[in-house]
This record gives sequence, C-alpha cells and structure tokens, in this order.
Amino acid sequence: MLINDRPRLMPSPRSLPRPRLSQHTKPILIALALTYIGIILLLPLITLIYESVHLGIQPLITAISTSEFRSALQLTFLLTAIAVPLNTLFGLCAAWVLARQHFPGRTLLLSLIDLPFSISPVVAGLMIVLLYGRNGWFGPWLEAINFKVIFAVPGMAIATIFITLPFVVREVIPVLEEMGSEQEEAARTLGANDWQIFWRITLPHIRWGLLYGVLLTNARALGEFGAVAVVSGSILGRTQTLPIFVEQAYKNYQTQAAFGAAAILVLLALSTLIIKEIIGKQSGMTSRSSL
Repeated sequence: MLINDRPRLMPSPRSLPRPRLSQHTKPILIALALTYIGIILLLPLITLIYESVHLGIQPLITAISTSEFRSALQLTFLLTAIAVPLNTLFGLCAAWVLARQHFPGRTLLLSLIDLPFSISPVVAGLMIVLLYGRNGWFGPWLEAINFKVIFAVPGMAIATIFITLPFVVREVIPVLEEMGSEQEEAARTLGANDWQIFWRITLPHIRWGLLYGVLLTNARALGEFGAVAVVSGSILGRTQTLPIFVEQAYKNYQTQAAFGAAAILVLLALSTLIIKEIIGKQSGMTSRSSL
C-alpha cells in the first residue's frame, strides 16, 4: 500500500469562496447605510452650508471680517502649529521605542498614551486647571514667577497637545511592526549610524503612516473644543479659538458669524478628508509597486 506523505496544501484566503448576500439583502443594507449617513452626517452638513450662504455671500464676508473672528482664527492656527510638531516628534520617538523594544511596563505606557482617546476632553481641561490654576499644585510657583498658564495661550496649548497626543503614535507603531527590524540591523552592521538609518531606511517605510498621523493630529487640533474651553476662559479676542467663537457667537444671536465660522471649520475638515484620500491612494500604489 502506497502512502502519500506529502503535506496537504491549505487553500489561500484568496481562493476561498466569498460569502455572498442574497438578492434582496444587499440593496436593503445599502439603503439603510445611506439613510443613516444622510440623517447623521449629510443633512446637518447641508443645513449648515445653506444657513451660511442663503442670505448671500456679502453678509457672510461681513460677519467673518471682524477682529474677533480673525483673532480666533489666528489663535486656532497658532495652537495647531504648536501641537502638531511636538506630537509628531514625540510620536516618532514613542512609536520607535514601543515597536522595537520590549520592556516591563510597555503595556502600561501604551495605555497611558491611549488615555486621551477614552477620557472626556472636559475632564482633561479640568485636570490641567487643577495642576496649573491659581489654587493648583503648581499655581503658587507660577504666580511667583508671574507666568500665566490658565486663561492664557500656554494652558490652551497644553490642552491641545494632550488631546492630540496619541494619533501619530498609533499610526506609526503598526507600520514599524510590519516593517520589522532586519533592514535596520543590516544597515547598522554595515556601519550606518542611527541618524542615517532613520533617514534612509526607517522614514521612507513609515512616511505614509506618519503623514496620516500628522493629518489626524492637525484635524483634531483645529476642531478641539472641550479641553480648550475649560482652560481658556473664552475671553473675547484673546483666548477664543474658532470652535469657541462659533459657540459664543451663536449664544449671542450672531448667527451669521457663527454659521460662517462653522462653515470654515467644515471646509478645513473637507480639506483634511481630501488629503487623507490622496495619501491613502499614494500609499496603496506604493505598496502594490513594492510587491
């Protein structure tokens, strides 16, 4: 009797039959998804755009040409310009350590980095007040050196950095783990230093994940409201970001200014989505060309 000792080949995932939906289930699911998206996303967006422009462009331009609006827009860009580079640098360093090193407390560090994802922004702002406020832990010392954190730009920057901290880390870690360390170790044995390894090997491999993380950080910083509102005091023309300006203008019945500022935030969000799609297509083309 002949016995076939050859191992049986398992079918690849691509060769397995894909489950198919019934003829009636697919259109129902698509209709439900489109209805849900229309009610939750598209209808509010269309309403906002209509309310912004239904009186004409000139009233909108007049409403957003005030000094308070310009101050809020400049402060929003300033906080974003502070938070994005700092969290990009921290994210790269933290992602490399977490992806390449295994040490006691690694899981705890990952959990701490993810804390801004799970904690309320309002609670985050309150924690910053408890630390740097007049009656906080560092309040007397800051008051002694005449350095104001709460109700000033430093506190708002800290709040923005806190909220946007995890994005770069969480986007870069999977890319580094997928890349592996073989090429970096090979370059090190050939005499390359750490800086050369980063610029010539690591960065080209992680660039799309890094850009995606930076993009998410930028979008979150532009639209942050809760934590910044707690530490800013919402002082007109001084500590109002664009989201805070929208809320205050609407409460004061300056609806055209509120809708105009909100429309600008929507345009910034749409620009982020467009750039995200471009990055996704570029990264997909790069991945296919490397196969």
